[in-house]
Amino acid sequence: MNPKVYLVGAGCGDPELITVKGKRLLEMCDAVVYDRLANPELLALVSDSAVKIYVGKEAANHALTQDEINQLLVDLAGSHKHIVRLKGGDPYVFGRGGEEGVKLRENKIDFEVVPGITSAIGGLAYAGIPITHRSYASSFHVITGHLKEDELDHDWAAIAKYEGTLVFLMGLSNLERITGHLMGGGKDPSTPVALVQWASHNKQKKLIGTLEDITQKNRSAGLSSPCLIAVGEVINAHDTLDWFTSKPLFGRTVAVTRARDQASDLVFKLKALGASAVEVPTIKIVPRNEEALEVKLNSLKEYTHLVFTSQNGVKYFFEGLKRVGKDTRALGDMKIIAIGSQTAGALEHHGVIADLVPSVYVTEALVDLLKPQLKSADKLLVARAMNARKELITGLGSLCEVEEILIYESVAEELNEDQIEALSICDAITFTSASTVKHFFNQLGDKALDYLSSKKVVAIGPVTGDTLKGFGFKAFDMPGTYTIDGMVDRLSQLFEVEK
Repeated sequence: MNPKVYLVGAGCGDPELITVKGKRLLEMCDAVVYDRLANPELLALVSDSAVKIYVGKEAANHALTQDEINQLLVDLAGSHKHIVRLKGGDPYVFGRGGEEGVKLRENKIDFEVVPGITSAIGGLAYAGIPITHRSYASSFHVITGHLKEDELDHDWAAIAKYEGTLVFLMGLSNLERITGHLMGGGKDPSTPVALVQWASHNKQKKLIGTLEDITQKNRSAGLSSPCLIAVGEVINAHDTLDWFTSKPLFGRTVAVTRARDQASDLVFKLKALGASAVEVPTIKIVPRNEEALEVKLNSLKEYTHLVFTSQNGVKYFFEGLKRVGKDTRALGDMKIIAIGSQTAGALEHHGVIADLVPSVYVTEALVDLLKPQLKSADKLLVARAMNARKELITGLGSLCEVEEILIYESVAEELNEDQIEALSICDAITFTSASTVKHFFNQLGDKALDYLSSKKVVAIGPVTGDTLKGFGFKAFDMPGTYTIDGMVDRLSQLFEVEK
């Protein structure tokens, strides 16, 4: 199979704006060459075994020149099969993708282009500015903001006469010259102007002014690159159409200490409300007692009830069921109890509808709730974690016979320097289990309280909260409903108070 280079547009910042094809190529590539404006979260899609090379450019600070990047792609095609050149925005909108394609073609290297959402359109949309609008503009023009010092690169008299929206990319350092040329060409000095920094990112900033005053305004505001410049009447719609920065968690950074393979649900919900979610997993989940589980799975008929206390218990139980060559039919007429809606949801993925889903999570209340459902002749099998609290088993054991099978364990996930740094800059930290708290304190030691002291801290429920108290931290919040959704709602409420 011949090597192929894919010139992939990463979109204008929000990692979820990558195309389906772009995502697939990142997952399959064996080398990726990426620039400054491609969201680093996209690199999580790339295999650990793939080569990753940064070639980012800033004004007067290039990791590699464009000629060197062109040659790098040629060289990689000599040693790799699937090379992704990941570029912010769209490869062919001031992305130098055309130059890279020419170099590849000259060297008889196959390539494809995967378009991306350019900031000229998508970035403005995130700022509440439609690039066209029947009431304001029926056309738009995208123009490079890179100007040479000793000559005028554009026909400013012609550009000033355009009645559509003007978008200048990479032009902030030339803002005063751009606005001056437009006014000099006859553009009304009161024409609205918008600057949008880090468009579609959680740290997006927007500044509104006119051709006449935007330069002075930005001397005070201090917006810096990457920043796009939009000129035109469509900017008058920016307040009415602002949907991004009005999200309840916009501009906030929230640390998620949950295990990496479980964090996606919480991360997704935080991002949906405008937060930047940073994964700082203090634990990882590993299976335990697989042989003992298989013995239990071959004798399920002995039990009248099967109890799951978490999604992890569901996961490893059904993995074991598959190993012994069984499926849900092995459950027979057992009654299934799922503690919590998320545990019940995990069961539904396996085609199992729980017979009882207690909405309480405190052991004493849970036992009281189950008391009418159980008879002394019943026999329960509880699939749960090692080192889990004994109160549940003791409480259920007062009602009927109970056996537990400890099928997974939360063990420490070592934090790296970047993750520890993220803890120092985040606005909130979430804990979804007692084990996330324990390993947080075990890893950070005396500094743990310092990291928590200036943050919003949310514990998913009383057991997690009690663990925080045990380590000497009491200034935490809990949701009214002890679920991921409840945690997200509580965070929104806490930050709403500050607005």
